[in-house]
Amino acid sequence: MRKKISYILAAAVVCCAAIAYVWPIAKMEFASSAYYTQDDKREYDYYTPDLLKDMPRISERYSFQYMNISGPQAFVYGIKFEDAQDTTKVRDYLASAGYKPQEKCDLEAECWKAGLTNDTVTVARITSPDTVLVQIYRSSYN
Repeated sequence: MRKKISYILAAAVVCCAAIAYVWPIAKMEFASSAYYTQDDKREYDYYTPDLLKDMPRISERYSFQYMNISGPQAFVYGIKFEDAQDTTKVRDYLASAGYKPQEKCDLEAECWKAGLTNDTVTVARITSPDTVLVQIYRSSYN
C-alpha cells in the first residue's frame, strides 16, 4: 500500500512540474497581446522576430509589443522607441536587411517590404511625445 501511495505522489509531482513548465508557454501561445521589455527574457525570446531583435536601438527607452489581430492569420510585432525622432539608423538597417520602401502605405507611416517575406514593416514617427514605432505586420495571406 505504501508503494502505491509513493507512486501516486511521484506521478502527481511529475504532472505538477510538467504543468508548471508548460503553462507559461501555453499562456504565451494563446495570448492575444503582450507588452514587454528586453529584460522579460521569456516573452522577448518567444515573441520577438529576429528583425526586431537586431534592430538598432535609437533610444535608451524602448519596449516591445505583440498583437494577434485575427487568429492565426495575422500578427503584429513592434518596438516603441521613446524620446526618439531620427529614423535614419532604422531605415539604413531595413535597407541592409533587404527591405525596400514602398510607394503606397495604408497608414500614415513608411512601409517597407522584402521580396522573400510576407512581412510589411512600418516606421512611424509621433511628435508629441517624441516616439518612433516600428511594427512588423505578418500575414499568412500576403
